Amino acid sequence: MSKRTLYEKQGRRYVPVHEYDPAVMDGFPQGAHIVMCYPGGRSTRYNIDINYAAMIAAGRVAEDAISRAIVRASEMRPHRKPITVEQADAWAQLSQAFGDERYAVEIPSAREVAEAGVQAMITEAEQLMTHPAVRQAYERFLFVAALAKEHHG
Repeated sequence: MSKRTLYEKQGRRYVPVHEYDPAVMDGFPQGAHIVMCYPGGRSTRYNIDINYAAMIAAGRVAEDAISRAIVRASEMRPHRKPITVEQADAWAQLSQAFGDERYAVEIPSAREVAEAGVQAMITEAEQLMTHPAVRQAYERFLFVAALAKEHHG
């Protein structure tokens, strides 16, 4: 994609106000980064430390929720959407008639299934963080981890 000029309407005319270059705007160096967009701005944190220990722990806690999400994400589905009411009824009958065999009709990509698992993990973590004790323990963990990181350089 090449550079694009962005215009803004001023009166009855459009005047150039910005130039967008995806190579500059969307290019990230190697590493893990977080981009936050909010009304009136955007912030980017580069080369963040990925907290693998917390991710693994959350995965273990959310194992059942992840399994359920993967089962739902890998259920049979029509190849084309949207479908008509008549097609939906036929699909429901087919699903009931085939039982467990319905998974052979069409399966989602491994990426879709993995995304469902990660989303289940996020949902589970969000629910856990609603408990004040869990949030406080997590904040203490982050504090101690930051101190340990400073101590070890």
